[in-house]
Amino acid sequence: MTDMQKQDAQLLRSLLDDQGRIKIWPSKRARKEAAARYLATKFAPGRIYTEKEVNGIIDHWHTFGDYFLLRRTLVELQLMQRDARGSQYTLTHQEESET
Repeated sequence: MTDMQKQDAQLLRSLLDDQGRIKIWPSKRARKEAAARYLATKFAPGRIYTEKEVNGIIDHWHTFGDYFLLRRTLVELQLMQRDARGSQYTLTHQEESET
């Protein structure tokens, strides 16, 4: 486990429910970034996803009902990239996937 992964694990402890889903969206930037990196591990590197697929995966891994916020955060933090039409997404962060 890298230092960043250890730090993320500590930051995520209070954000995840017992099933590993993000239960609250934090206000602090470091925790937001840790939560987004965690969520990015739920996507397979190299795979192209439709917006509907992205929304479905995000919905599965959080409990507060705002996949728009989470999808936008993944793109803004450059963990995922969206094509010009906004219809296809790919993972840009090449961490190990947990899917």
